[in-house]
Amino acid sequence: MDEIDRKIIRALQRNGRLSNQDLSDKVGLSPSPCLRRVRNLEQAGVIDGYAAIVDQEGYGLPVTVFLQVRLERHAQDSVGTFEAAVARIDEIMECYLMAGDRDYLLRVVVASLADYEDFIRRRIHKIPGIASLESSFAFGVVKRSQVLPG
Repeated sequence: MDEIDRKIIRALQRNGRLSNQDLSDKVGLSPSPCLRRVRNLEQAGVIDGYAAIVDQEGYGLPVTVFLQVRLERHAQDSVGTFEAAVARIDEIMECYLMAGDRDYLLRVVVASLADYEDFIRRRIHKIPGIASLESSFAFGVVKRSQVLPG
């Protein structure tokens, strides 16, 4: 991947709806080689897909919770069970495997505190092997970016 590929990626991260003509103008290529590079980036899996960025509050899910999870055991079956369960829960937007005293960090979105309580009781507590949970509620967003650095 060279600097032109990086320019293409940054431009598409800022606006995934750019026409090939507009994209080629932004990165300084003619349309045909620009399209070829985009297709190569897609085939290589560097560009993984395209999506609309939706305002979470406008969509009706204004509450963001960061849920830290520690498992009872780290055996492969326990980890696999937890990760498979997390993958099926729509309210969990992101799940990170962590180093340190917690095993996972989840970003959860819900409509209200009552919905979060319901989420914990109906979805999370049913997952076997969880030793502890710690919730942190976000007051607001200081920075959110879809554009990777450099």
